[in-house]
Amino acid sequence: MKRVRAIETIVEELTDELVVCNLGFPSRELYALHDRETHFYMLGSMGLASSIGLGISLSQPRKVVVLDGDGSLLMNLGSLATIANHAPENYLLIVLDNRCYGSTGCQPTATAKAADLAAIASGAGVRGVKTASTVGGIRFHVHGSGVLIITVDPGNADVPIVDCEPVEIRSRFVREIKRRLRRR
Repeated sequence: MKRVRAIETIVEELTDELVVCNLGFPSRELYALHDRETHFYMLGSMGLASSIGLGISLSQPRKVVVLDGDGSLLMNLGSLATIANHAPENYLLIVLDNRCYGSTGCQPTATAKAADLAAIASGAGVRGVKTASTVGGIRFHVHGSGVLIITVDPGNADVPIVDCEPVEIRSRFVREIKRRLRRR
């Protein structure tokens, strides 16, 4: 399955969740599929989507879904221990594992040979580690919490860049969080 199809399936299942998306093509694909004010597109800071999403989930009650890549998560494996330590019920880290650095030329990551991200997450103490490689598997697991590893094919969709300025992305996302908190 192509990564863009996995992202499309995830978006179809989400309603009002906050979404933090890894930089590069995953953000571009999400933006092209369905831009929402509940989406925070990473335009830098490779490896930090999981940590940023965790911080947001700990600061408010709304569910936070993080779309990350295998290469990005491999740059910040320590985030898995922190996720395990806090174990928020309103947090789901989805790792789109295409076994390469898709946004920089598809150089192989460690998952292409030996690294098993599900085993690493479990070893870090994360409860609720799941895997999927089909649309049905994604639909079944996307409503939970913990970590979901989705195996996808290498390759990027032909989508334009995110044409929002970083300050605009941040401002509308923060407004959305505050709007919901005021209604409580």
